[in-house]
Amino acid sequence: MPRTLGKGRTYVYLFPWREQDLLKVGFSRQPLVRLRTLHRRFFEVFDLDRGYLLETRLAQARQIERDIILRHAEQRSPAPLVVPDAAAGYSEWFRGVYPAVTAALRDVAEREGLALHSLRDWLRQWFESQGDGLYEWSLRMLDAIEYEAFNVPAEFQRGEAARALRYVMDACEAIGLPLARFFPDGAMAWRASS
Repeated sequence: MPRTLGKGRTYVYLFPWREQDLLKVGFSRQPLVRLRTLHRRFFEVFDLDRGYLLETRLAQARQIERDIILRHAEQRSPAPLVVPDAAAGYSEWFRGVYPAVTAALRDVAEREGLALHSLRDWLRQWFESQGDGLYEWSLRMLDAIEYEAFNVPAEFQRGEAARALRYVMDACEAIGLPLARFFPDGAMAWRASS
C-alpha cells in the first residue's frame, strides 16, 4: 500500500532539559530533525540519557501525546527562552512530570508491544547507520574549508563548511561515537587544531 500521512513509523518523544525538571513531549517522524529545530546544539541542552522515543504509528502517537497533555495540563510550563518560538509549541512543555510520563511510555510499550528507545541509543544507532556517508561528507567539508581558506578573500569567507563539520563531530562525540571510526584523519587533525 502507498504511504500516506496516516501511515509509517512515528515516535512519541520525551526530551528532558538538562539540569532542570523540564521536559518536552510530542511526536515526530524524524526525531533528530525535531531535536535540531528545538535547539541547534540539542546535545548540549537536552539530557540524552533520560530521553525516550516510543516507536508507533501516527494515529497512536497523536493519542498518546494528547493523553499526556490532558493528564498533566496543570504542570505545563513555558519553553526555555533559547528555544525558537516557532519550534517550541505552546502546550507540550512540563515540569515535575518526568517519572509519570516515563512510566506511561513504558506501560504503553509493554502493553502494545512497542519499542521504547533510549534517546542516546537511538541517536547513536542513527549516526552509526550514516557511517560511510559521514566519512565521505566530511571529506567534502574539508575540501570546502580548504578552498575557502585559499581562494576566498577573508571579508567574504562565511565558514559554513567549518561550522557544519564541527557541529556534526561535536554531536557524534556527545552521543558517544568513536570519532576516529567515522571521520578521516584529516577531519580529526582539523578539529584538534581549530
